[in-house]
Amino acid sequence: MRIRSTSIHWRAGPALALLGAVMLLTAIAAVSLASQPAPQPLAHAPKETRWITADHSKFPALQGNFTSGPEVTKACLSCHTEAASQIHKTIHWTWKCPHDETGTMGKYGKTLNNFCVAVPSNEPRCTSCHIGYGFKDKTFDFSDANKIDCLVCHDRTGTYKKFPTMAGNPVSEPTVFPEDNTTYLPPDWNKVAQGVGRPDRTNCGNCHFYGGGGDAVKHGDLDSSMVNPPRTLDVHMAKDGANFTCARCHTTEAHRIAGRCYKTPAATHRKSLVEDDTVSRITCESCHTSTPHKPGVKANDHTDKVACQTCHIPAFARELATKMSWDWSTAGKMKDGKPFKTKNEFGVSSYDSKKGDFDWQKNVVPVYAWFNGTMEYLTIDDTINPDTRVAINSPVGAREDVNSRIYPFKMHTGKQPYDTKLKRFVIPHLFGKDDAAYWKSYDWAKAIAAGMDYIKQEYSGEYGFVETSYVFQTTHMVAPKEQSLACESCHTRENSRLQQLAGFYMPGRDSVSVIDQLGWGLVILSLAGVFMHGLARVIASKKRS
Repeated sequence: MRIRSTSIHWRAGPALALLGAVMLLTAIAAVSLASQPAPQPLAHAPKETRWITADHSKFPALQGNFTSGPEVTKACLSCHTEAASQIHKTIHWTWKCPHDETGTMGKYGKTLNNFCVAVPSNEPRCTSCHIGYGFKDKTFDFSDANKIDCLVCHDRTGTYKKFPTMAGNPVSEPTVFPEDNTTYLPPDWNKVAQGVGRPDRTNCGNCHFYGGGGDAVKHGDLDSSMVNPPRTLDVHMAKDGANFTCARCHTTEAHRIAGRCYKTPAATHRKSLVEDDTVSRITCESCHTSTPHKPGVKANDHTDKVACQTCHIPAFARELATKMSWDWSTAGKMKDGKPFKTKNEFGVSSYDSKKGDFDWQKNVVPVYAWFNGTMEYLTIDDTINPDTRVAINSPVGAREDVNSRIYPFKMHTGKQPYDTKLKRFVIPHLFGKDDAAYWKSYDWAKAIAAGMDYIKQEYSGEYGFVETSYVFQTTHMVAPKEQSLACESCHTRENSRLQQLAGFYMPGRDSVSVIDQLGWGLVILSLAGVFMHGLARVIASKKRS
């Protein structure tokens, strides 16, 4: 026993020494780790540079002494050899939907709206938002590659600006725009040429945030507040949210940007990237799938009939007021013989002698309609009924249509000129220095005659004003999930958001006497059953006792 015991002690000595050494090393390592910064997640390049593999400031082709936009374009095309042919096929270039073989669908086709009405005869003002140079009238050469303005989409210096009334051209010397007293400066062509990159929200917003002649005029869910929105305004575009650029969802191939093209839906699929990683990301389902909520959540049962936007965009124009109505019939009033403007509580014009009366609203609840992605449009050729409000465009869809969902829309109403004899819309000549331009002469007869002559359209010479409506799909300004609509926003008898949608039964909103009577009958029978069961137990208990 003693030998064994001695042997054990002899073996334990080195073991204890080894254990002590390990503990000492562990302590040293702990001190060393404590003095080092915490481990970081896998490093990623900043979003701005993650996909960039070229520095354009180093390109020999961009070292020239540029003096104009077309010169810069020529240099761009010397490397991007296929860009011009791609762009020439897009709606951003032609202003006509490439899917429409008739050539009528588009702002340079035969469509119109109830804002500034139409482009033809007003090009120099409207084409400040065209991706080209010099689109001043119908003689513009759409085949000229050097007329393409690469910078309007790709400038990342923030210094490149087109002048509002110069047919898509920047100024060559400092020039004040009298409408808002903004001074426009000529571009530093070398700087902007070498500072190009992928489009961001500002590039897209320079046109899409200011459509219709001003900030927040048209869409309601697109305005300057979306350049750098807080997360409470848009979870996707906020820097403290997903920090998306527009192209994150509006995916682009060969300069064709995903999105609805008049009658052509933005997508004909409802697949997610999980199912097919080649689909565009233009729909909510692309990323969130058709079951975006946790298993068992009732909202997942709604996605086949209700669009995500319906619940997740409770209101639009949440930061800036948007124009909801435009009455051209009151234009032309003068004060002391001069045109004038009045402003409202939002700091924007409620009346303008050039344009008439406006109604602006903020935090607007959308209107809702069944929508399968297709819109119907009236054109300058269509006969209208002036005895009722005319829908210039309207969403196509029905509850029975498997591709339809309930979507939110902004509805803009207006009053605009039409031919009282032929019962068709007319296109007025608004902008220009000639005496026929309405914004110079304030003479509707001259302006309408000139506009109709410009497009070679029949006109009786008699005009009036008709009430109209125009809708925009609401799909931006997605609120945080905590602000999404609750069930009772729709499933309620009073003030249901879907009150105007008929032809189907909605629990909580609708009442059917037979169903109500059956329901109350079941309640009464259930209560009676509970009472009888309780009574039987009491009687049985007394018998046992």
